[in-house]
Amino acid sequence: MSIKWTGVFPAVTTKFTANDELDFPAFDLNIEAQLEAGAEGIILGGSLGEASVLTDEEKFGLLSHTLTIVNGRVPVLLNIAESTTKKAIEVAKKAESLGAQGLMLLPPMRYNAAPDETLAFFGAIAESTSLPIMIYNNPVDYKIEVTLDMFEVLTKYDNIQAIKESTRDVSNVTRLINRFGDRFKIFTGVDPLAMESIVMGAHGWVAGLVDAFPRETVAIFRLIKENRISEALTIYRWFLPVLELDIHAKLVQYIKLAEVATGLGTEAVRAPRLPISGAEREKVLKIINDALAVRPELPAGSWGK
Repeated sequence: MSIKWTGVFPAVTTKFTANDELDFPAFDLNIEAQLEAGAEGIILGGSLGEASVLTDEEKFGLLSHTLTIVNGRVPVLLNIAESTTKKAIEVAKKAESLGAQGLMLLPPMRYNAAPDETLAFFGAIAESTSLPIMIYNNPVDYKIEVTLDMFEVLTKYDNIQAIKESTRDVSNVTRLINRFGDRFKIFTGVDPLAMESIVMGAHGWVAGLVDAFPRETVAIFRLIKENRISEALTIYRWFLPVLELDIHAKLVQYIKLAEVATGLGTEAVRAPRLPISGAEREKVLKIINDALAVRPELPAGSWGK
């Protein structure tokens, strides 16, 4: 099993009904918009997917449903964010048995694992599955950094193939390339640093605001890769105030609000999250609506399947 590690991989939101059940019609609408825009992979159950509040039944039901509607058009990856190695292995095996094409792995949750513990965690999961794996390196939010020396150890696992680079240090893209060449495919994971990271050599973009703006996200990525930098920069500068919603603690609520504004989702979140209200809501809506008021025309051929 292999993945072509390139392009935009949306970290999709999980849609809920007013009765706090999975909203498959709203979810399907968004997935089709991502595929129509030219997304080259789908990631389920990440931070944006509210994985921490999904039951196992919901998580695997969502995976099976997504695999059915995507129907092989792009790879579908399941994020693993578990507290124990045993549970993470169970999830990895179940995902593989259901037909997932890949995994994204966070370090152990709810425990500030030391480097050797983090490496043992990743290694045990990699050995338990044949699925291709992306390591999610986000020390800002999850307090564990996967250093270059740690990635050196991980090179022995053939199925650990990609990195979601979310250190917020753009230079780390260059450090990874200098150290490992093409051994790991690098995906930028911080929306407001995406263009900078792609210009520096990132192979792909695990994106958040793509959930509301799929065409613009794909267009930026493709234009950069075609060396049409000025065209990409025009879109990126327009997009940046919205992209900065991705680095807030309430990114789930903010991005879901953006999805509503563009007709690609619902605002429902699962408690303890609550929809934003009052002055905060008005502030976020202004950012979104200001962008929509001057939404740019995209260059022909810069998006689409």
